[in-house]
Amino acid sequence: MTTTKTISITPAVGTWVVRAGGAVLGESSRALEMREGDLPPVIYFPREDIGMAFLDATSHSTSCPLKGTASYYSIMSKSRTYENAVWSYESPLEAAAEIKGHLAFMVQDGVAVEQV
Repeated sequence: MTTTKTISITPAVGTWVVRAGGAVLGESSRALEMREGDLPPVIYFPREDIGMAFLDATSHSTSCPLKGTASYYSIMSKSRTYENAVWSYESPLEAAAEIKGHLAFMVQDGVAVEQV
């Protein structure tokens, strides 16, 4: 038996902030919440609400049959570099078209995405 994953994208309620290495990278009241199958929801921030000076594009990429090809960025904080901790779909497939121009962050030790 095969289960089909579906994507739903809705406005994320409230204001969201992303921090790395103790610094605030961005804050947005225009973030999107993506739900994909049974996976935990992911918050996507509009690129213009993120301090892009903290991010460094990498050559890493991944492919998703529902969203397309993701490009990655590392976060450069004072204390350390978080390799490939940010992803973006520059040309998402139709099912995920709304996340174009948005960035998502891999929550890990030192990187937090929180509703404020």
